[in-house]
Amino acid sequence: MLRQTALLALALLTGSLAQISEDFESGWDQSVWPTYAPDCSQGGRVTLDTSNAHSGKNSMRVDGGGGYCGHIFFGTSKVPGGDVYVRTWVKASKALTQSHVTFITMPDTAQGSKKHLRIGGQNSILMFNRESDDATLPDLSPQGVAASAALPTGTWQCLEYHLGPDGSVETWLNGKAIAGLTSKPGVANANAAQWQRSSIKPKVTAIYFGWESYGGDTNTFWYDDIAIAPTRVNC
Repeated sequence: MLRQTALLALALLTGSLAQISEDFESGWDQSVWPTYAPDCSQGGRVTLDTSNAHSGKNSMRVDGGGGYCGHIFFGTSKVPGGDVYVRTWVKASKALTQSHVTFITMPDTAQGSKKHLRIGGQNSILMFNRESDDATLPDLSPQGVAASAALPTGTWQCLEYHLGPDGSVETWLNGKAIAGLTSKPGVANANAAQWQRSSIKPKVTAIYFGWESYGGDTNTFWYDDIAIAPTRVNC
């Protein structure tokens, strides 16, 4: 109740209330944060971890299995219209590898039915991926890989991203912009050629946090202090 009151007070001061903000200190409300596993689910698990957290005592733990059916996510459909800003503190137990994986997935009506905008990794770096045409941001060239960043393991990291109604994509890790994961209409980006060949402007209807592997990779991720808002929340 105190946290909700604080958010309301912040809204009165800033004129913009976060669509949803959660630190899981009151537990895991599965009516607000349901699990999500399209098509199949074998081996993945979502739990409330009461011994590991970025703040307080609780966080959400995702044990992701290998292979597509080992996927599992939790999340929300409380997504703002227009600009979408997401901030999550995340901790990974294993480094991203050369294999393609996803740890945030978003149903995206701009791509068509049952298609997703995904955030994950490949070539050991962070990237966006469009399910409809498998385009990546950045391009997975040596230059594109160098323009992204690895996700450190074993410690809490602040990941932020912005999806604009004009098709803009921006990403920050611990407050630092990632050039390779930035794409804006009319702005040249030598490492976004594949991404910018399409005119798709993301229109996500939900945001889910978890794990999905398209090979044999398994991992454990923790998520805490999640905020989804129409303006940037910051770390």
